Amino acid sequence: MEITQTEQNGILILKIIGRLDAVTATEAEKTIDTIMEGETSKIVFDFSQLEYLSSGGLRVILGTAKELKRRDGNVALCSLNEYVKEIFEVSGLEALIPIKDTIDEGLQSMS
Repeated sequence: MEITQTEQNGILILKIIGRLDAVTATEAEKTIDTIMEGETSKIVFDFSQLEYLSSGGLRVILGTAKELKRRDGNVALCSLNEYVKEIFEVSGLEALIPIKDTIDEGLQSMS
């Protein structure tokens, strides 16, 4: 698993590449926590290259969303493959975290 970050108009874009599972969830959580030590309040997750998501990975994403909400911020998930999208639908988390088809839609949802 790899996490890359870019910024556009004050919105942080985190691209998760590979698998976000029980093995990599702790590493991902530490990386995201470090990134969020600043004043970050808007994050778009780019899942275009996320191959697999486990319950441990869901916990990391949900924890990030809760922290951003506490900061009066926003989060959006973008470019999910069918498998990952189904996990969010089945878990009911799509009602809590906006899912967008593209990065551009995710960025626009932050306005």
